[in-house]
Amino acid sequence: MKPAIIVLSKAALPAATAIADITGGDIHGARSRVGDAVVLFDNAAQHITGLFKAGHPIIGLMASGALIRLLAPHLADKHAEPPVIAVSEDGSSVVPLLGGHHGANDLARDIAAGLDAHAAITTAGDLRFGIALDAPPEGYCLANPDSAKAVMAELVAGGQAVVSGSADWIAQSNLPISDAGSVKLTVTERVVEPGALELVYAPRRLCLGLGCERGAEPREAIDLAEKTLADAGLSAHALAGVFSIDLKADETAIHAVADHFGVPARFFDAETLEAQANRFENPSDIVFAEVGCHGVAEGAALAAAGNDGALAVAKNKSRRVTCAVGQASEPVSAGTIGRARGMLYIVGIGPGDDKWRSPEVSDMVSNSTDLVGYSLYLDLLGPLADGKIRHDFDLGKEEARVHHAMELAGEGRTISLVCSGDAGIYAMATLAFELLDRARPKAADDRGLSDAARRIEIAVSPGISALQAAAARIGAPLGHDFCTISLSDLLTPWPDIQRRVGAAAEGDFVIAFYNPVSKRRRTQLAYARDVLLKYRPSDTPVALATNLGREGEIVRVVPLVELQVDDVDMLTVVIVGSSQSTTVATGDGRTWVYTPRGYAAKANSAIDGKEAAE
Repeated sequence: MKPAIIVLSKAALPAATAIADITGGDIHGARSRVGDAVVLFDNAAQHITGLFKAGHPIIGLMASGALIRLLAPHLADKHAEPPVIAVSEDGSSVVPLLGGHHGANDLARDIAAGLDAHAAITTAGDLRFGIALDAPPEGYCLANPDSAKAVMAELVAGGQAVVSGSADWIAQSNLPISDAGSVKLTVTERVVEPGALELVYAPRRLCLGLGCERGAEPREAIDLAEKTLADAGLSAHALAGVFSIDLKADETAIHAVADHFGVPARFFDAETLEAQANRFENPSDIVFAEVGCHGVAEGAALAAAGNDGALAVAKNKSRRVTCAVGQASEPVSAGTIGRARGMLYIVGIGPGDDKWRSPEVSDMVSNSTDLVGYSLYLDLLGPLADGKIRHDFDLGKEEARVHHAMELAGEGRTISLVCSGDAGIYAMATLAFELLDRARPKAADDRGLSDAARRIEIAVSPGISALQAAAARIGAPLGHDFCTISLSDLLTPWPDIQRRVGAAAEGDFVIAFYNPVSKRRRTQLAYARDVLLKYRPSDTPVALATNLGREGEIVRVVPLVELQVDDVDMLTVVIVGSSQSTTVATGDGRTWVYTPRGYAAKANSAIDGKEAAE
């Protein structure tokens, strides 16, 4: 996760901005004191605690004592705690408080170097040996972390280490090395039973290649992978990733194996796998006829291991799954080879005010590589859009917008498709699923989705809709049954809209009208008003909410009979009450609209019943 850089005063903003550039983190600012931040919060204690529990690295430009007191009640497992660093407001001192061996010390050093400051590293191993044995560098996994404390204590007390296997980061450290050492550091891909004072490091050089039939059971794939490793005496800690052909990018079984071992899943096209065919031990013409290469499991394992790698385990198979293991010459960074499945977040950012944006949406946008949307919506993200690749679209280009977002995700990127209000209410989520549901393209110039785009992962995150925001501004008009109707006939035939307006009027629903007018459409709202006047009183309250959550916001209430088309534009939500909707005034001069659910009638009925019984 990106580091969260906590700022409580404007004086700390210059240092916070520099730290954001150094770390790639996001600035989280106190709303009442800091106006320019990616994420704003009202309660510092709650916000910082929430970030800590969610596993976000925290860089607090605040007193270390204050940060300690905030987090002290939540400290439980040091192996699971994210890095926490305190930085003075002027950036002169950088103090790692928690997670020193889980990235905090290295992060503190990077920040200090970038700010020309002092990093107050206090962990004994880092100070004496320049190494954290319980936090090996990327590409290595400590198989028995519970033994690290005893080993470090022995070394700090004057013990020496004997090394079995090789790793540059150990050789380049200041550890006391001796063939007669009292502790042992073992570097191996194989399963070993560690001794009392032994740490076992698995270099992530193993590449698990998987193939499977469509719809194979995840449990079958996991069992075959575990058995393949166990039979070969290979450690799961040494796995760099799970690899397969791109046709399986959306295969549940493949991702289940990756999740089981806690490693990435990456995919290659058939041409890349076929380039390894001269090294296959079990080539198959049947597989070639199906997918265009002579083997998926062996091909993926070898492609991931690279030209200097080799097959450690040839193809094994169960009823519906195949598995092979490649071994690279050096640790493999799975994020740099193959292609990820690709992620499309379809997010609703609310009507405009960032206070109405959910933390989940902010996290999704923050974790995205690219943002796709109508230019105004992307602008509303403010600093949250900084550092992202923007893909701006005009109004009226909705299908092109969604198609582009899905194709970008098909390239393995993480995309946020940004919608105003709620992504699923008159917005882009439904169009994304509609594109998935359409037939595959039949010609090269067809606008259908590519195969890669059809295999992406999708997550939809809700936002506060315009109707919710408008309702909240004027009270509780949606307190009883309600519906929404778009008056735009661009996508819906006008006779269908007329029928829905009539049915909603007769059903006495509160109605929220979206897209009430445009420069071209000037009669539909007037038609709806006239129909509604046949079914409900002329003084029925109507809320007109324009530019909700943005500069120039206007919210007012008029009687239904006085609703005028010229008072409404495309940025206005119109909420028409039911025959039961009414208004109430408060002492501050405000008029509120609400629609009762019948509590008063129920209470009166209970009183009447009691009186009758007496």
